[in-house]
Amino acid sequence: MRLVVQVDDYDAAVAFFRDALGLTEEAAFSGGGDERVMILEAGRATLEIANTAHHRFIDEVEVGRPVAPRFRIAFEVDDTAAGTTALVDAGAEQVAAPTETPWRSLNSRLDAPGDLHITLFQELDAQPPHSMPKAAPQ
Repeated sequence: MRLVVQVDDYDAAVAFFRDALGLTEEAAFSGGGDERVMILEAGRATLEIANTAHHRFIDEVEVGRPVAPRFRIAFEVDDTAAGTTALVDAGAEQVAAPTETPWRSLNSRLDAPGDLHITLFQELDAQPPHSMPKAAPQ
């Protein structure tokens, strides 16, 4: 899967995603009229399809209130706290500080270049990546 993001400030976006977040540059191309594109390696991709109730639940767990647009990008990192600090220093706006989730990951939320809403997450336990505790009966 390739996600294509149009940005107004190309240099700031490259500095953020390549230099601060640490994504590896695979290729870069330029053309006439200041046309530029860079392809960054972001690891294995998955498409997570969530209904509105789950979308609200994740916002509540990670932020404490509804904030995310219809989509957000999540990056797994080794150290959520350090990654959050580095991205804020690189120009991101912190939406929520690192917060431990019920499924034992440490997640933070940020607004990034390109009007992207992102999550940084760090797995705290060596559990299967797709396990989530079942909701309590209501």
